[in-house]
Parts: sequence; structure tokens; C-alpha cells
Amino acid sequence: MLAFFQKYLARFDVEAILMNLISIVILYLLFLVLRRLIKFIAKKAVQSTGRLSSQDLGRQKTVIRLVENILQYTLVFLFIYCILAICGLPVSSLLAGAGIAGVAIGLGAQGFLSDLVNGFFILIERQFDVGDSVRLTNGPITVSGKVVSVGIRTTQIRDADGTLHFIPNRNILVVSNKSRGDMRVQIDLPLPSRVDLNLVTSLIETVNQERLPQYEAIKNCLILGPQTTETGQFSYRIHLFVTNGQQSQVYHDFYGYYQQAFVEAGLELGTTH
Repeated sequence: MLAFFQKYLARFDVEAILMNLISIVILYLLFLVLRRLIKFIAKKAVQSTGRLSSQDLGRQKTVIRLVENILQYTLVFLFIYCILAICGLPVSSLLAGAGIAGVAIGLGAQGFLSDLVNGFFILIERQFDVGDSVRLTNGPITVSGKVVSVGIRTTQIRDADGTLHFIPNRNILVVSNKSRGDMRVQIDLPLPSRVDLNLVTSLIETVNQERLPQYEAIKNCLILGPQTTETGQFSYRIHLFVTNGQQSQVYHDFYGYYQQAFVEAGLELGTTH
């Protein structure tokens, strides 16, 4: 039995196999080191570019993530190529024999190229940057949240409950960016059908005079007055125009201020349908 194994092992060049394994281990360690350095290299590359260094922080983060993504894909490709070369496989001959078109189709590059092209235009047109609050739409599918990363293949969006969505760039058809310019906060105060509208208007104006100067984020206020909502609810509508990102806080604060003023004046908000 021992002679059988010795004869079987004699067919292999054990020394060459060990050298290949050592080379693969060293290559893997080098791969890990370079992978950790990619983030530092991408950040330095962006900061050293005069035009990019003068951009806002969100734009810089977007370009840094994109450069990281490109470098990581390139590094993985080179790593796989070197592993195959160490194992003695004729990588160049295989690629040439299969043909570029055949390799592209075999790797599913058609979808990848679509992601790349769409991601390129998203970046060039500045449709959104890292940190922007957006709504991405593809037919009936809608994803809303904050942009975490913009890659050459996918965009990462984290929604309000913390879920992280990975969206292929080719599936992004409509982009609604909520972080460009001032945003509108709409407050509808439900009212009973029999209410003194003059008193309501006076209370709202009093609250605005007292509270608006305390909020630098509020750029303008427009009192629209009594309205009927889509559900048939009689209400009083106020529009506040605020710096993007402050909509939720301003809405909750001012709804509370108005409600408190109504209670102190002896008025009750109506019951919503």
C-alpha cells in the first residue's frame, strides 16, 4: 500500500506545488494589504485634485466611493488572473480563444455595462451624492432614503427604518432628490365644521410671530387658510418652507405649537376621517 502511494505521489512535482502554494499565500496577503489601502488611496487621490477638493463634502464622498469601487474591481480581477497564472493555466490563450464577445456574454457583462453607463451619467449629471435624501422609482417600485454609496454597478440607499437597499444602477429610472434647495412642510390642522376662522387665523399668526424667529431653518411661511382635504376633512393649511433635512422636525414642532395655542384658547382640533 505504501509503495502504491509513493508511486502515485511520484507523478506530481511536490516541490513545485509547495512553491505555488507559498506564492498564492503571499499573493493573498498582498491582496489583503492593498484592499485595506484602497480607501486611503482613493481619499488622497480626491483630496489632491484641486477641482474635486473644492467640492462639497457629499460630492467628495461620492467620488471617493466610486474610485474605491473601481480599484476594488480592478484588484479582484488582477488577483484572480495571478492565481490562474500561478496554477499554470494559459489565461491569455483562454481569453483569446473564447473571444471577447463570448467572454462578455459568459460573464453577464451586458447588465454590468448597463449599470456602468447609467452610473456614469448619474455621477456626471450629479443626480445625487452620498448623504442626499432621495426617492428612486422604477415603475411601481419606489425606494426612499439616504444615499450611502454610489458604485459603478450599484447604489446603496438606507431607508427610514434602517434597511439598506442595493439597487442596480440600470434599474434607476426616475430620481427625486429631496436635498437640493428648500423643501415645503405642509401642516393641515383638522377643524370642526363650526369654528371661528378669524380666531383660528389670529392664533396661527400669533404662534408664527413668536416661534418663526427661533428657527433659522425656516425660510418662509404661507398661510393658505381653510381647505378640504382629499378625504373630505375640513382643515386649516399652512405651508412652511425650510432647509432640506429639517422637514420632519419643523412639522412636529409647529403642529404642537398650533395645537397648544388652540387648547389654551378653548378650541379643539376636529377629528380626522
